Amino acid sequence: MPNFRNLGILLRILLITNGLAILQAILQANTWGGVALHLMQIATLLTPVLFCSLLLLWVAQPWLNRLSYLRGVIAIMAMVVVLTLSIYEYGGDLYNSSGNSAYYFDEARYALLGVVVCGILLLYFRLRAKMLSRALHEARLQVLRARIRPHFLFNTINAVLGIVRAQPRKAETALEDMADLFRMAMSDARDLVPLSREIQLSKQYIALEQLRMGERLSVDWQMQDVPEVALIPPLLLQPLLENAVYHGIEALPQGGTITISLGRVGDELRITVENPCVERNSADSGSHGVADMLNNYEHGRSVPRDSGNKQRSNKMALLNIRERLDLLFDAEASYQVQTDKNLYRVEIVLPYIKDRPA
Repeated sequence: MPNFRNLGILLRILLITNGLAILQAILQANTWGGVALHLMQIATLLTPVLFCSLLLLWVAQPWLNRLSYLRGVIAIMAMVVVLTLSIYEYGGDLYNSSGNSAYYFDEARYALLGVVVCGILLLYFRLRAKMLSRALHEARLQVLRARIRPHFLFNTINAVLGIVRAQPRKAETALEDMADLFRMAMSDARDLVPLSREIQLSKQYIALEQLRMGERLSVDWQMQDVPEVALIPPLLLQPLLENAVYHGIEALPQGGTITISLGRVGDELRITVENPCVERNSADSGSHGVADMLNNYEHGRSVPRDSGNKQRSNKMALLNIRERLDLLFDAEASYQVQTDKNLYRVEIVLPYIKDRPA
């Protein structure tokens, strides 16, 4: 069942409904001038019915969430038909300029049109949800393959082995953080998790990377009015940090600082991850892997054999984030990437949600 309180859903309903109205006007008209005339006649009834229906469905959304899909479809169609007939009756001579026989015919016709349009819209949203659900399922499988990569596991184990005798307490903490990270990645992820949990997971990941990279990696957390009860998709922040580490800080001999900004602006939650990267020309702004390999050659470091795989898995991980945002929030969420010669910045804006949807 679509979420009638979502801006993207409302915009799609308006566009599809008006597109069907234009199609009906073209089929009824005999000339181009007749199209505009028929469209105005259709709009006199369609406009109030459409906006009243959207308002009623917005109010009834919590109640619709508790119904099964079939009952929800019947309830929506019933509400639209009742609204259509009520507005038709209230309009009087505006819609009914004929006798009683024509009145009953028009009444049945408009009720049938309301049912047909509702059916088309609900079928569209159901097919779209199924299509995106398959993408989400595939994204979760790719998360298991790409999120905690083998080279990260090997590097972390080697780093722990290097300090297990000299700093056993620190090595134990690192192993606990690694276990928590893998447990989160391998668990059956829910659609939304508390922001506090995602922040804790990200800090554990950064702690493991700092164990490997030392002082070359630092993180600046900028949290302003951050509601920890806010709900966000799981594994949203950690992949962005992993991207910043492997394709930004690790390629720089002197290292750098990852800046993480979290804040609430009205009804929106803003997440920004910014990191320095290898300086490159604007024409090469999209080629992180090539720039990383060139930098490694210049500084006498060997290039990992799986560099291409790392680049491809990184692209899949970021694509997964886009797909999940599209599925969960539609047009209410945005994902933007800004690149400069030596700076890479990702900004995500999503609705502020503190109650888990039904």
